[in-house]
Amino acid sequence: MSWVDCQLGDVLTLKRGYDLPARQRKEGPVPVVSSSGITGCHNEAKVQGPAVVTGRYGTLGNVYYVDRDCWPLNTALYVVDFKETLPRFAAYFLRNTLRDFKSDKAAVPGVDRNVLHRFDVRVPDSSAQKAIASILSAYDDLIQNNHRRIELLERAARLLYKEWFVDLRFPGHDETTITNGVPEGWEEHRINDVCDTVGGGTPSTKVSEYWNGNITWIVPSDVTKTDCLVLLDSKRKITERGLRSSSARMVPAHTILMTSRASVGYFALVTSEVCTNQGFINIVSHDDHNRLYLLFNLMSRVHEIRNNAKGTTYAEISKGRFRQMQVVLPPATLARRFADMVGSNVKQIGCLARSNHLLAQGRDLLLPRLMNGEIPV
Repeated sequence: MSWVDCQLGDVLTLKRGYDLPARQRKEGPVPVVSSSGITGCHNEAKVQGPAVVTGRYGTLGNVYYVDRDCWPLNTALYVVDFKETLPRFAAYFLRNTLRDFKSDKAAVPGVDRNVLHRFDVRVPDSSAQKAIASILSAYDDLIQNNHRRIELLERAARLLYKEWFVDLRFPGHDETTITNGVPEGWEEHRINDVCDTVGGGTPSTKVSEYWNGNITWIVPSDVTKTDCLVLLDSKRKITERGLRSSSARMVPAHTILMTSRASVGYFALVTSEVCTNQGFINIVSHDDHNRLYLLFNLMSRVHEIRNNAKGTTYAEISKGRFRQMQVVLPPATLARRFADMVGSNVKQIGCLARSNHLLAQGRDLLLPRLMNGEIPV
């Protein structure tokens, strides 16, 4: 295996992506790739696949490999010329390179592509590129396969909720009287009658002792940027002092988290005790057998929840308004049966999410060691 010392521009040529209004990112077979990944679809491609796309500002270091034609947005850079570099290797190479890149923008981490082209790098020969890409892509292929399984499990759970509680084809429906759309034995309540709603808070960012502890502190982006219903962790942690100093409150495992301001109506189910910032309403069911029913009921009512959000600077649904919303609960036996069936899906989703977390950790530990030749291939 041989290595060449050169500048990044000798290996790859990067170019800024293309403008595309958000209203046009809704239909078509072509993925639209922004600085945060695939964020829509379109009926026209700007780049022939395979493509490698990376963020320009704020998300510098996020690199995405797309195995088909795509439309990279202007918030990103894409590789316009691979110059004999293997595309899959190029994605890992850029990810590793940008980890150590020092931004030329003080306020917002970012880079000019011409500056990036002058960055000094070491690149292995083509056979080593192929071997490195093969090792690392095995991790990513497993992660992607798990993502597909997660999507299928969540979709199955949503479909069962719809069949039983929207279409009213629940077990025993043919023997149940339905009046004004409500089956006999089902009861209407306010949200406040069936669960506790807990808010969150943020410790002062000026006090270092409040941060980098071992308490999971979740912000809306932890939820909005994940494609998994089960949330395992947060990007930032706070300390016990930070918790006591703020209005954040610990909520138990299996609490339903709902984003309540700006990006309203995103949901997650947590597997351990956590706290959140003030951008959430955290929902703790009084009866455990109603928990999963409540989760999927609320997920099916996002439009209604957002219509209840008010505000001039950004939309927000208050705890008071949310608590007054109505919810129809099925009999306990039916709710338990639903929880048993869907609970199995949720447990599998959690296991797959944990597996992906470990796979990503393993890949990221290998990445720099393979790229600097510490591990021979």
